[in-house]
Amino acid sequence: MKNNNFLHKHQKTLAPLLSLVLIILVTASITPGFLSIQMVDGHLFGSLLDILHRATPTALVALGMAVVIGTRGIDLSVGAVIAISGAVTAVLTVNTDFPVWLVILCALGTGVVCGLWNGILVSVFNIQPIVATLILMVAGRGIAQMITEGQIVTFHSDVLDAIGNGYFLAFPIRVWIAIGMIVLTVLVMRKTALGLFIEAVGANVRASRLVGIEARLLVLSAYVFSGFCAAVSGIILAADIRGADANNAGLWLELDAILAVVLAGASLAGGRIYLLLTIVGVLIIQTLTTAILTSGLPAQYNLVVKATIILAVLLIQSPKTRQWVSAVFQKNNKGSAKS
Repeated sequence: MKNNNFLHKHQKTLAPLLSLVLIILVTASITPGFLSIQMVDGHLFGSLLDILHRATPTALVALGMAVVIGTRGIDLSVGAVIAISGAVTAVLTVNTDFPVWLVILCALGTGVVCGLWNGILVSVFNIQPIVATLILMVAGRGIAQMITEGQIVTFHSDVLDAIGNGYFLAFPIRVWIAIGMIVLTVLVMRKTALGLFIEAVGANVRASRLVGIEARLLVLSAYVFSGFCAAVSGIILAADIRGADANNAGLWLELDAILAVVLAGASLAGGRIYLLLTIVGVLIIQTLTTAILTSGLPAQYNLVVKATIILAVLLIQSPKTRQWVSAVFQKNNKGSAKS
């Protein structure tokens, strides 16, 4: 009975974790060597490490997206912000004598300005988040193309190469960057009043204002943070390919980020968010992508298969399914009590 109570109490947390484990096991059963990890020249290599490596940009974007969704918002512009920050990184590296730390600072500042723009439209002018961020989503890639003059700008920088493909303590540096940002965000959201206020604004903005919470500033801050996270992701993606591709950098990454937040069990209506489970959602998406690519499935079926499996995961985690599972547990508990 204790096991049943534990599963019933933590089913919302266990569902994404079990989904990830199931997908990994199924992939391992059809892909030989999927679970093997090797140490080569002090660096860890393997499909699981590759999933962590490739999931980093999405994880960073999803982190900012989760905070925005917590305020009952949405940020469709993160893909465009990635393209802009990547373009700034490449152009400043190639065309100026700026030290690399100043280049990175400028790229991060670009993301903050983009987030500030979205935040002002949403919190000051009360434009619906989906419309406000759609403006930058459409215009952002044009801005990135203006910065790169429509060209794919390539560059070489030892520091940026290390950020994109370097290793530290056997793991990719970009994974350490993501871990650092995840830990900081979790600490702020769970160990300070700021996280409570952000979720309170998303759950009921009117009630939050009545108790003295400055909702506009919190919403503005959430979009600035999302822009910052997208800029970090843009720098990593640009460093990865040693160039800026304004047309394809971060393309459709906003949809993967939103999906990861939803897979974590958060509601798009705002309120409670689950940051660590959001990262689990990102790993589910990246594992599916890697599994489909390594399975040899024709490219035209990739998105269909990915969407079908994600739909199955969402159905497993849906409120109706949880109600059905709860009813089964309650029925079993009653039967055990009678016996």
